[in-house]
Amino acid sequence: MKYIMSIDQGTTSSRAVIFDKGGNIVSLAQKEFTQYYTGDGYVEHDAKEIFDTQLEVCKKAMEKLKLTAADIAAIGITNQRETTVVWDKNTGEPVCNAIVWQCRRTAPFCKNLEAQGLTQFFSSKTGLLIDPYFSATKLRWILDNVEGVRERAGKGDLLFGTIDCWLIWKLSGGKCHATDYSNASRTMLYNIHSLEWDNEILGLLGIPKEMMPKVVDSSGFICETDPSLFGAPIVISGCAGDQQSALFGQCCFEQGDVKNTYGTGGFLLMNTGDKPVRSSSGLLTTIGWGIGGKVTYALEGSVFIAGAVVKWLRDELKMVETAAETERLALEVEDTNGVYIVPAFVGLGAPYWDSDARGVITGLTRGANRNHIVRAALEAIAYQTCDVLSAMEKDTGALKSIKVDGGASSNNFLMQFQADMLDRPITRPKNVESTAFGAFLLAGLGCGYYKDLTEVTRLLGSFETFSPGLDAKKRAALLDGWKKAVEKAKTN
Repeated sequence: MKYIMSIDQGTTSSRAVIFDKGGNIVSLAQKEFTQYYTGDGYVEHDAKEIFDTQLEVCKKAMEKLKLTAADIAAIGITNQRETTVVWDKNTGEPVCNAIVWQCRRTAPFCKNLEAQGLTQFFSSKTGLLIDPYFSATKLRWILDNVEGVRERAGKGDLLFGTIDCWLIWKLSGGKCHATDYSNASRTMLYNIHSLEWDNEILGLLGIPKEMMPKVVDSSGFICETDPSLFGAPIVISGCAGDQQSALFGQCCFEQGDVKNTYGTGGFLLMNTGDKPVRSSSGLLTTIGWGIGGKVTYALEGSVFIAGAVVKWLRDELKMVETAAETERLALEVEDTNGVYIVPAFVGLGAPYWDSDARGVITGLTRGANRNHIVRAALEAIAYQTCDVLSAMEKDTGALKSIKVDGGASSNNFLMQFQADMLDRPITRPKNVESTAFGAFLLAGLGCGYYKDLTEVTRLLGSFETFSPGLDAKKRAALLDGWKKAVEKAKTN
């Protein structure tokens, strides 16, 4: 039996997940890596550490089953998006730490672009709002602020890529500089209509086109790994940004299908078919995936802090030792005792897009205890999802289905509260590893392991459903309290 290995390179850890042909996870390895907080709102990663940890877990996952390269039919890559790497194509050395998607250092530059009246210019071409979240202004910052970089880039010595691109380049031994449609669409440099790097945007930002990677299908032959890494070459035949990979992994192949991934951030994506839908509600128009040169578009709403608020409870406030504890603590109280947490640690995403907003805890009284704080943190994840879904409905009308996945979706309290606040059922697959599963499916299709979407849909398996059961008045009161708390966090 041959297997497919998913590389799942996330914001806080590198993972390798090996699937059998039936779509079952047979081996998994994971390793966290260092987060660098170098200033107010600054977040960085060491790109070399990312590759080293990713290679380590790939080998570890294979060793658990005593697999060799000959046992792996293909590799699929899924990755934290927008995170920006610039490296020397001759030495392979990054010119500085990777600037992470969460990083807000380019907020002043983004405001300057907005002041020039360029919001529509960028939106009409890329489907994105001007925001530090995306790769474009991060790349511009590196060119402007790292000594000697602009000169080296002008000579053609430097390459740009998001994390998928960096991994493909490293895994191929420097032979392949490529990204897929989904990741390209998150850079704020890619024209999602003409399907090419936009010369006008590159010129406006002073970014040499020679730095940009080739854009390829999300499913299909991309390259082979360098034989020295795994003992023999392995085909890489799948690639998608983590949220698009989860959309694919949830088999949201029909127009109107929605998935919400509860990861470090929270991400709702809706399949909008073969045409991009412009949002009037603060959502992003993006590319879901590209297969056979044909792209599927999506609407997206991004919540910057979702599961990361639980990590904050654990690491900074020391209120819990494990994420799993939060469910029990939340259920030990009937409500939050009026406490709301707005975790705008790095600003607010959709539908507010306030990069200067900061987190608040409101409604504190002498009776507020640890359980109330923990419950309020979990409820904040659900409230933010409600905000995005409401915007999505305004743009598109009725939704077809809502599927959930990601680490925090295993929290039954959160899922039930989410269904109550949305006042609609949500479904959770038995296997919540939808992101890695999507990379597996894309790679499987790309290497010919599976013939079509109908065949891969059968691999998805069964779902668990959470149905709403909250009184309408109570729901409205809770949502009203949340909106008032958000106003306290906003700067405009």
